[in-house]
Amino acid sequence: MSSNEIKTPAPRRLPGNLKVIALIIVAIAGAVVAYGLISRSRDKAALVSQAQERLIPIVKVIQPASRADAQPLTLPGTLQAFYSATVYARVSGYLKHWSVDIGAPVKSGQQLADIETPELDQQLKQSEANLETALANERLTEITSKRWQHLLASDSVSQQEADEKSGDYDAKKALSSAARADVDRLRVLESFKRITAPFDGVVTARKTDIGALINAGHDSGHELFTVADVHKLRLYVNVPQSYANLIQVGMKAKLDVPEHPGQTFDALLANNSRSVSEGSGTILVELEVDNKDGKLLPGEYGNVHFDLPRDMKAVQVPASALSFRKEGLTIATLTPDNRVAFRVVKISHDLGTVVEIDSGLAATDRLIDNPPDSLENGDQVRPAAEPAPSSTASAGGAKS
Repeated sequence: MSSNEIKTPAPRRLPGNLKVIALIIVAIAGAVVAYGLISRSRDKAALVSQAQERLIPIVKVIQPASRADAQPLTLPGTLQAFYSATVYARVSGYLKHWSVDIGAPVKSGQQLADIETPELDQQLKQSEANLETALANERLTEITSKRWQHLLASDSVSQQEADEKSGDYDAKKALSSAARADVDRLRVLESFKRITAPFDGVVTARKTDIGALINAGHDSGHELFTVADVHKLRLYVNVPQSYANLIQVGMKAKLDVPEHPGQTFDALLANNSRSVSEGSGTILVELEVDNKDGKLLPGEYGNVHFDLPRDMKAVQVPASALSFRKEGLTIATLTPDNRVAFRVVKISHDLGTVVEIDSGLAATDRLIDNPPDSLENGDQVRPAAEPAPSSTASAGGAKS
């Protein structure tokens, strides 16, 4: 070997423990890479699951209310006198004087006013004179008839002459009866000069005064007084047709009026018109209200409160739970697995913010309040009260 040749040193071999260390490092690196891949896959799956969960709409779930207590109903009503009579004159003349004014209590037959009737007085005097004349003629013909009957018995007069005298007597008697009837008629009219109250009550109107010209009758004259019996009042209420089958004769109600705040009056349903008004779609009912203390006035209005029996099958839901779809009026219900099922319902009574459903729902059903228009049958939803699924929580933990 020449001196110029370079000697290559022999490779050095690693000790055995260094090989083990290298293998461990490689394994750790592989584990880190594998863990990263698995973690990234988990994060991706969690994100997909979270996105899917976010696509499921969150809804507010409510339940129908089932009530067995009475159903309140308040309607406006009008009070009227139990009896009310407008008093007209039956004879013509001039008002001589009146003795009662508006607001005065009167008894049946009590004098309200007097009418001066000079023409009627003269007619009565003439009729009485005619009656006296007729009676005198009747007496004369009666005597003559009897005399001719005696003469007929002795054959002093003919049968024809006796019959004529008897017939004359009958005619005069009939004239006397006619004259007497005319006198009686005028005397009855004379009694109408005294205007009286038809029944116990209160004078609610006086439309005449001393010296006023009075014309007899309803057509040619005007009313003189109005008398109302207010010991009991009639209360008239127009009830909507939807409540017609719940309004029964004999049921009780409460009345309140503006001038007596905080006070109610008992009323009893006495009559039902049994007919629906075409113009208003309501039924007129009549109630009776005791008014012995005189606190209530005829002609005023008030609020009438009914306690109607409820339909035990009916349930109440908020009006916001209703939705109008092509099937009609519907309500969105939830199946046990939280899927949407629309049901067609029928409203029995609309109470404003709350409606009463008489078919299509049960008290145990779960409903969606204010359902979105995008919901369809079978859609998955999540009630707002339920917590989010655990996958969402695990996804958040992986991110952190």
